[in-house]
Amino acid sequence: MNLENAITDIRYLLDRGYPQKGAIGFVCNHYRLDEQSRHFLSRTVLAAAVSGRRRAKFLPCDIIRGKNIIIDGYNIIIGMESILEKKAYLCDDGVIRDVKGAFRNYRTSDNTDKAIELILQFLKEIEPSYVCFLLDSQISRSGLLAKMLRKKISASGLKGDAKTSKHADYDLKNSGYIVASSDGVVIDEAGKVVNFLYCLTSRFKHLKVELWAVDNINKA
Repeated sequence: MNLENAITDIRYLLDRGYPQKGAIGFVCNHYRLDEQSRHFLSRTVLAAAVSGRRRAKFLPCDIIRGKNIIIDGYNIIIGMESILEKKAYLCDDGVIRDVKGAFRNYRTSDNTDKAIELILQFLKEIEPSYVCFLLDSQISRSGLLAKMLRKKISASGLKGDAKTSKHADYDLKNSGYIVASSDGVVIDEAGKVVNFLYCLTSRFKHLKVELWAVDNINKA
C-alpha cells in the first residue's frame, strides 16, 4: 500500500512543478521506502505534462517500414531482457522500461540472445530500409556485442550495422533517423522517435502478459 500511495503523492507533486528528485526523496522518506523502491519510482512515475507530451510525440509503429532506424542498443536490449524476465514496467508516458539499474555494469545473460532475436524478428516483419544499433563504447565489451549484432543482422537478412560511440545519446538525437529508445532525455530531444518496445510487444501478443502497469504494481 505504501508504494501505491507514494505513486499518487509523487504524481501530485510533479504535476505542481516540484523537481523529480526532490519529490521522490520527500515521498520515499515519508513512507520509509528503500532504495529499490526509489529507483523504481524514478523510472516509472512522471508528471502528466511530460507523459502527455511524449505520448503525442511518438510516431506510429508502422512508420518504420521502408525508413532508416537507429536503435539505442543497450537501452532496448536491456529492456527486452527485462520483459522476458518479467521485470519491465509500463510507465506513465506509455514507455516500457526496465528497473534493473544495471546499465553501467551490464553483462550479457542467458536472455540476451533471445532478446536480440525477438528485436530482429520484429524488425524483419516491419521491414525498415536500414537499421543501426548504437552502443555506448564506455560499457565493457561493447565492441564484442557490436560484432555479434552485425552477424545476427546479416543472418536475418536485414540491411544494417552495429556501432559503438563515446557519445551515443548525442549521436542518437542527431542521427536524422527514426530513433528507438526508452530513455526520456533521448525521446524528448530526438526529432523522430517511436515507442519501440511498446510497438514490439503490441505485435508479439504473448509478451503482453509479462508487463506490469505502474498502477497495478501492488496487485500483481
